[in-house]
Amino acid sequence: MVRVCTGARLHIGFQNLSLARERLYGGVGVALTEPRVVVEAERADDLSADPMIRASAQRAVSLLDVPGAKVRLLESLPRHVGLGSGTQHALATFAAIARAYDSTATVREYAPALGRGGRSGIGVATFESGGFVVDAGHPTDRFTTAPPATGEWTVPPVVARHAVPDEWRFVVVVPADITGEHGEREDEQIRSVVERADPSISDELAVVLTHQLLPAVVEERLEPFGRAIETLGRLNGAWYADEQGGVYRPPAGELIERLRESSAIMGTGQSSWGPAVYGVTDKDHIESARATARDALDALDIDGTVHVSTPRNHGMEIL
Repeated sequence: MVRVCTGARLHIGFQNLSLARERLYGGVGVALTEPRVVVEAERADDLSADPMIRASAQRAVSLLDVPGAKVRLLESLPRHVGLGSGTQHALATFAAIARAYDSTATVREYAPALGRGGRSGIGVATFESGGFVVDAGHPTDRFTTAPPATGEWTVPPVVARHAVPDEWRFVVVVPADITGEHGEREDEQIRSVVERADPSISDELAVVLTHQLLPAVVEERLEPFGRAIETLGRLNGAWYADEQGGVYRPPAGELIERLRESSAIMGTGQSSWGPAVYGVTDKDHIESARATARDALDALDIDGTVHVSTPRNHGMEIL
């Protein structure tokens, strides 16, 4: 029996969504310890799996050419809220079954066949090594407005990866009963955004990433890091505004405005399509930041969950 544990990831944004540039997408994100995924697998003659991961388990058994597996999802991420549940569940399931059969198959090699890594490589990269990650994106002429068919791509390579200071904390607010875009609807919206994306935003993002965000991570400076992720997220939101009803998908914008009011929170953003939003703080301001997040939900009369997570500077774990 094998247990694989991984955590959520925040998707801060993309570097480029314009067809006028050489590379498309190029994700920027960070790995969290909480909330997390724990998948347990053991060898079996046929397949038994929890419903949420059954499709991934079926595909893993087929790809690994093994007779079956008994697979249980012991801890899970909320689905379609911007925390990477699809990728983390699929990769943890694959890794657990592979380890149960002593296979050396890697998630990066098989992620495309699992339907993961088609746009952003952040989910795969944070599963592998954690930390703050920037991926290279895909050649624009290959992806254009739609990705190739499932399995006909490789996961974008990592171009920068840095450990995040252990003293930093991420306050994640997940509104209840609201989901972000996913599946065919997400594909349609991304296609619409890419078709008309302003390339000048990509130029601004390049400056933010190379002159502000990466230096802040390397130099372990929290306030500049917070300002940079906020700017990167806001610029991404300018691309998405027509599709999601503003720079942030409601109610993310209102939550972010309230998080910004706290001096304990150094920077804010919406993860992926939301509705999850986040703020960065440090270990000395955890309780104040947590209280701000809870007050924000209460003030807007929104049910939801608040997580305060440390950064995860390592890949998945075998428990």
